[in-house]
Amino acid sequence: MSAPEPPSSAYQTDPASAVSLAVFIGRPHLRDQVCEDAVLAGYRVTEVGTPDSFAGQDRPSAAAVVLIDVPAPSTAVLAALARQDMAARERGCQLIVATSLDALEAVFDCLDQSQPQLLVDPGPADLALALGRALALSGRDRLRDLATGDRQLLLRLVEQVSLIAARLERLEQDREHGRADRFEAPALAFRGADEPLVLGTARSRRERLPDPRQVRRILRQRQQRAAFLGADLFADPAWDMLLDLTAARGEGKRVSVTSLCIAAGVPATTALRWIAQMTEVGLFVRIQDQTDRRRAIIDLSDKAAAGMAAYFAAIATEGGLVV
Repeated sequence: MSAPEPPSSAYQTDPASAVSLAVFIGRPHLRDQVCEDAVLAGYRVTEVGTPDSFAGQDRPSAAAVVLIDVPAPSTAVLAALARQDMAARERGCQLIVATSLDALEAVFDCLDQSQPQLLVDPGPADLALALGRALALSGRDRLRDLATGDRQLLLRLVEQVSLIAARLERLEQDREHGRADRFEAPALAFRGADEPLVLGTARSRRERLPDPRQVRRILRQRQQRAAFLGADLFADPAWDMLLDLTAARGEGKRVSVTSLCIAAGVPATTALRWIAQMTEVGLFVRIQDQTDRRRAIIDLSDKAAAGMAAYFAAIATEGGLVV
């Protein structure tokens, strides 16, 4: 079996005070940059390798934080991810997994034990932010041990910093292509649930959810704000995902994690953070797809469905305007 490379001496920091980090990235230049950024942030890099060396280990990494980039994971890598996810839950360590949108379903399905940070097509700034978030949490036990208010504050802080970093990257790209002063309306990227529900169609009629056509119309109207006024001003992924799942439940359709990320109208990494938060507070539930075990389905919890039904019933008495 292949083993991780010994970390370069350039990646060493004070072992008595630094948080241990394992980095598994296939692209050498990105791996080097992440390791350098990690040391500057205060980490002690203890393992460096590729996804293949990660999969070839006899046992999961024992580092306090494990970062792995798997844009096109093999079966062996997915199995190793599942083992590392279990170890993260048992040991209280943190897991950061970067992947591609195409591989998101398979990777997401492997990560149901711990509370990993899941990034989709991240740039160096996104990876640095994820490391910073993990470092901040390492001194305060695990994320689930934080008070709800602290979790939400941290989530919003990371999201705002991520938006700033993404905006700076776009400005740099625009300068390179001579588009620094050009305004473009963003394309509408919404796609709702797209598969009929095969199992679990029995729903409580007490919910009295709104007509799904009405909910889809609301979602389309919300998208128009971004088309005319800019997407960054109106991002509200939690509400957009609640609306999408409400419509899907009324339509008797399943929503995969990828479809829900698209419906959120924000970068997939941001959407995944919100899915994790909404699941943690009991508004979303994760369901195994019985027809394709490589995929996970996201649904409203009964509590969320009842809340959405009550909300729409309440606004119906005031004219029924929802945005």
